[in-house]
Amino acid sequence: MPARGRSNRLVPAGLVAVVVAAPLLTSIDAAARGVTPVAVAHATPPVAAAPPRVTPPVGSAARSSGIRAFTLARDPVPGPPTIPAGGYQVGVRHLALSRGATRPLPTIVWYPTVKTGPHAPPGELSTVAPGRFPLILLSHGLYGLPESFDPLARRWVHAGFVVAAPTYPHTSTLAPKVERADIPNQPADASYVITQLLRLADTSGDPFAGHLDPRLVAAAGHSAGGYTTAGLLSSRRDSRVRAGIIMAGAGMGTAAFHGPVAPVLFLHGNADRIVSYARGRATFDRCPWPKAFVTFFGQGHGDYLAPGHAGFEQSVAATIDFLRWALYRDGMARGRLWLDATSPGVSSVDVRL
Repeated sequence: MPARGRSNRLVPAGLVAVVVAAPLLTSIDAAARGVTPVAVAHATPPVAAAPPRVTPPVGSAARSSGIRAFTLARDPVPGPPTIPAGGYQVGVRHLALSRGATRPLPTIVWYPTVKTGPHAPPGELSTVAPGRFPLILLSHGLYGLPESFDPLARRWVHAGFVVAAPTYPHTSTLAPKVERADIPNQPADASYVITQLLRLADTSGDPFAGHLDPRLVAAAGHSAGGYTTAGLLSSRRDSRVRAGIIMAGAGMGTAAFHGPVAPVLFLHGNADRIVSYARGRATFDRCPWPKAFVTFFGQGHGDYLAPGHAGFEQSVAATIDFLRWALYRDGMARGRLWLDATSPGVSSVDVRL
């Protein structure tokens, strides 16, 4: 049964998509540049079918208003990272985080548990599987929620990643008023959540203690969450983020990608009428780092991220291949990316890794 967004338009079950009129694309870009968008009255058209330790920041960078960059100190984790074998069951933890009094960031964390298998039954907090795992910060889009990405997050955890997804205070479907102009504030929120997760991993007695590898941090996001991810690599660069996945999103205004090299994977439908395919390709073209772009033929604003829709399995496989290569330099995963992301009539991939 399809779910309804706040605008009462149907969106795919399991994925609460951003719901804005195509003529308001300029307002999303204006928000990404920090400019308050001007409302335009248009009818909404149908969507086309289908670890170094982090040195504590000092001075103004330590304020809750946001952190633009991070300095990496000596490596506290002995030995090179070990690629997880995969096959994990999934545990879920809820964290009541907040970046100051006015920016609550309740966060869902999906993580590997000790048993094998693709899913874990609901219940109490499960024991984290042995080992240190990469952390993926996952950002939802306008009118979105982290829960919408549960199927994708579980597949990533099954492969050996920890996924943390905050609910942003002014762009989720739970917000009293959704404000596109708040998007430029979200990269600082995302950095805050990363910091809190890494602190838990360094806190004796916490269930995550010793289980996150601060050398292996990635960010991923859909739509406005894709803009947020781009912001972590540009306007609000967080140098702990070593890889990015931008799904149906684009760059944060004209801000240049900079800082330590961070490979980027793009997923985009070529019939997307919310964030245009051309806009996604333009961001890909100006990314100076190793990159890949998966095109989903005839698809709109993220159907390929919902189970049961064409392209979902390609999305899962491509993102896991990419993360394993970008974070671990797994050459075999890099070699699989083209094959896993390509399906006749469904998807193709431009690989420049």
